[in-house]
Amino acid sequence: MNSNPLAEVFGFPIDNQTKEAERYRKNKLCPFNNKVPSCTKDKANDPLGVCSIFEEGQTIITCPIRFREAWLIAEDAAQFFFKPDASWTSITEVRLTDKDGNTAGNIDLVLVCYDERGRVIDFGSLEIQAVYISGNIRRPFERYMSTRRRSVDFAWRGPNFPKADFLSSSRKRLAPQMMYKGGILKAWGKKQAVALQTSFFLTLPKLKETPPEQADIAWMLYDLELDKKTNKFKLTQNKIVYTEFEPALRQITTTEPGKINDFIEVLQQKLDEKLEGNPPDAPTLTDITLS
Repeated sequence: MNSNPLAEVFGFPIDNQTKEAERYRKNKLCPFNNKVPSCTKDKANDPLGVCSIFEEGQTIITCPIRFREAWLIAEDAAQFFFKPDASWTSITEVRLTDKDGNTAGNIDLVLVCYDERGRVIDFGSLEIQAVYISGNIRRPFERYMSTRRRSVDFAWRGPNFPKADFLSSSRKRLAPQMMYKGGILKAWGKKQAVALQTSFFLTLPKLKETPPEQADIAWMLYDLELDKKTNKFKLTQNKIVYTEFEPALRQITTTEPGKINDFIEVLQQKLDEKLEGNPPDAPTLTDITLS
């Protein structure tokens, strides 16, 4: 196991000791186009400035703001949504509601195409999905922040070692947002893009691909590549997978069932334990007759 879970802290690898890196750490700044200059992850007044973690030799993005580097994701999504010569801009955190006015959640990024008079003529949605963390990431983060000037090497062997939780990321976040927000956008006939890391996408069921011109969704896959000259990670597009909406949603939300006999065995075991250890307190029909 890697003894250091921290890949990037406030935008820089933890072994980057440049003045620029220390300025971001000291002032708790975000270099990836957050809504404010500071990092606001977890707590605005005490941010958890971990952008990505190490796991099994990979650098896993754990903060959705990390995907905003140089606005590469917006440029890539616009190529899917609009014609090459279109005028467009992006709007963050736009609330989406159903016909009754109930909120379906906020869209991370809406790309808006407009004419020469500034009127909206088209739009598309861009969702960003980072990976949840299981275990405790704040403890190693706080230890690193308190010792970073005294030691270049950092190791962590505390309890609840942080790990990427791909399953929760898809079931608790990605699938629900695709069902509710995505369903409304599909009904409107609007295209959708999802930005996520390649390693996360590979944990999903294999999606049936379609030509870009027939697609409802563009799954934009990115990775972090280390620039050894600057000792900084760079967001890099790996590939784009194009799918239709309904088939992709069915594949993501449908779980392949296990064997029913295995489940019955579990029920039988629990029933046996219950009957052996906790005999029923209520009188049986025989008890009532004898009394």
